[in-house]
Amino acid sequence: MRLVQLIFYFSVVLFSSFQCFAQEKLGKQEVISQMLENNFDIKLADNQVEIAENNQSIWNSGYLPTLTGLAGANYDLNDRLTEPEEGEIVDQRGIESNRYNASINVGYTLFDGLGRFYNYKSLKEQYDLSQLQARETIENSVLQIMSVYYEIARLSENINVLEETLEISKNRVTRAQYQFEYGQANNLVVLNARVDVNNDSIALLETEQQLKNTKRDLNVLIDREISENQFEVDTTVNFVSELELENFIDEAEANNVSLLQIDQNLEISDYDIKISKSGYLPSLDLTGSYGWNRNRSAATAFFPGSTTTTDGFAAGVSLRWGIFEGGTRKVQIQNSKIRYESQEIIKEQIESEVERDIANALGNYQNKLYIFKVQEENVKTNLDNFNRSQEQYKLGRITSIEFRQAQINLLDARTSLNLAKYDAKLAELQLLQLTGQLLNVEL
Repeated sequence: MRLVQLIFYFSVVLFSSFQCFAQEKLGKQEVISQMLENNFDIKLADNQVEIAENNQSIWNSGYLPTLTGLAGANYDLNDRLTEPEEGEIVDQRGIESNRYNASINVGYTLFDGLGRFYNYKSLKEQYDLSQLQARETIENSVLQIMSVYYEIARLSENINVLEETLEISKNRVTRAQYQFEYGQANNLVVLNARVDVNNDSIALLETEQQLKNTKRDLNVLIDREISENQFEVDTTVNFVSELELENFIDEAEANNVSLLQIDQNLEISDYDIKISKSGYLPSLDLTGSYGWNRNRSAATAFFPGSTTTTDGFAAGVSLRWGIFEGGTRKVQIQNSKIRYESQEIIKEQIESEVERDIANALGNYQNKLYIFKVQEENVKTNLDNFNRSQEQYKLGRITSIEFRQAQINLLDARTSLNLAKYDAKLAELQLLQLTGQLLNVEL
């Protein structure tokens, strides 16, 4: 029987070890890389960038000439009755005639009042704006996925803490059982120890379930199999230096994605004004064509039938100048100027909001970082208190209730430290996003 127990024990150990080795290590950069490749929002943003890139190409600029091919054929079948004032009436039936034509036409706008030029510039600005919008989507996605990633890290560390706590509680049950058997304690001590084991087991099970759920959230964000949860994450956290963070804040106005987008919108609005004004200038068009025509007509009472074939080149220049169009152009210019003024107002609003958000994020980050450092000291204090309480408990100088309180205090301190560490890191990431540096630092 003893041999069977040993075989079962070693089988469990080996199986547990195999599970540990089977755990995939999913690093931060790997997660971000998979997100950039598979995230749905980023895919949609990339499609918008591709559309804007197509729009700003030479093929959509209006600078290229147009080439048109035309061809046609006509067939006529008529009856004709000719009644001259003098002479006999001529009655003709089934008179056939055919007409064929084909041509190649070239058109080119030599000058259109610079509207084409400003429109081309505007399309390039819209392409740059689409890239900034895609960058904003990526930043939001990175912030979202890192919050989930760090939540997995926090829960993983909490599980380690809870497992240690449960192991200590189990040892206390064994000790209390021995004390009861040897008459050194009553059964109430054993029951209290078992209750604590049950509570610690429940806390561990709930945390493990939370970890599984959060891993599924991460799988959705990076488009992995939902059931894939045999992986671990990196629990190390590095903070940006204070000096580097100050430089980021000083340069936030030039790097914040919201401010950059409003600058692009101002450029686009300025080009809209120029496009509207270009209508005051004339347009000059060049045309050229090569044509072929063939006509066959039937004979009449007075003229014999004939077939005529012509072909040749033609070219022309046309000037078009809209001197007055009922005032619509004036209204377009006025509305374009108003839209530009609106963009300026929005820029002032965004500048104020970004300045406020950075100040709030910095204060929040400094507060979270301070709490993290305080919690580190708190863990050291509670660990020292727990170690001493454990020694006193083994010597019988304190009760199991007092020992349990020291154990709970240490548990709370360690889980609070984990929470403070990742809260501080997420607060830093939010600050980095506002300064436009989230994609430029190592997470």
